[in-house]
Amino acid sequence: MQKNDKNNLKNQYRVNEQIHIREVRVVSDEGSEVMPTRKALDLARQQGVDLVEISPNAQPPVCRLIDYSKFLYQQKKRQKEMKQKQVKVEVKEIRFGPQTDEHDYQFKLKHAQEFLEEGNKVRAYVFFRGRSILFKEQGEVLLLRFANDLEEFGKVEQMPKLEGKKMFLYMAPKKVGQAKKSQQRVDREKREAEAKAAAKAGKIESVE
Repeated sequence: MQKNDKNNLKNQYRVNEQIHIREVRVVSDEGSEVMPTRKALDLARQQGVDLVEISPNAQPPVCRLIDYSKFLYQQKKRQKEMKQKQVKVEVKEIRFGPQTDEHDYQFKLKHAQEFLEEGNKVRAYVFFRGRSILFKEQGEVLLLRFANDLEEFGKVEQMPKLEGKKMFLYMAPKKVGQAKKSQQRVDREKREAEAKAAAKAGKIESVE
């Protein structure tokens, strides 16, 4: 964590003599007790720890008797873990020509599927160079096919739209666990399940 973040954490809590309120609620693993702030400070000194105000808006403010430097370290560690858990969504680009061949199409389709499964967005576009703008309908058909082939993994955020010499299609990942299976995949899994069942039945018969 940067120095500024550390300073912000320090400034977030009042400690020891910075607590000017007359009485506080001291909480611990054993429970809580309302006492004069002076008494709470004496207890902190006796235990070799600090009096840290963790909830200033409570009535009276809530404090803990803890090692302040250790407390700051734990808070810093918690913030770092929270940042790591935040998923960073990136926008991945897939570029096509208006007359992309099937092999190139399948290659890019596979990459787009991986991007969506990883939680990234996909911006696919067809680039029309020179007079190829005459094939804009062909580019639109290609992008619509692309969206249809990826319906199991993503949802369309923006239908194909021409902007200058590029036609864009935007797709966002479906939420984990909500991906809709394509009919082809459903049929394939059904055939595989039936084949396994038949093989199992054949083994049982041969044993008998």
